Amino acid sequence: FASSRLQQKQSNLFVHLQPCDKMGQGSSTPAPPPAPEAKPQKKLGIKTGKPICCCCPDTKKPRDECVVFKGEEDPDCKKLIEAHKMCLRDEGFDVK
Repeated sequence: FASSRLQQKQSNLFVHLQPCDKMGQGSSTPAPPPAPEAKPQKKLGIKTGKPICCCCPDTKKPRDECVVFKGEEDPDCKKLIEAHKMCLRDEGFDVK
């Protein structure tokens, strides 16, 4: 009895399906693809041609290590921070 009820439910489901050969033949037209978004160009350093994150590795690494271990307010770290800013400015970036 249970298998006959299952077969009946399955046959009822298939009655409402369209054959595959008729799909996509409606009168509706597909939506046009979305316009590509204009992505802002990343500014590159004038000397290295690299983005700001990668321009000054020689000043970035010591600055980061100093800040992690000593804090931004440490006098040595302040010097390293300023040296890194100067390097970035030399690359043409606007750094405060």
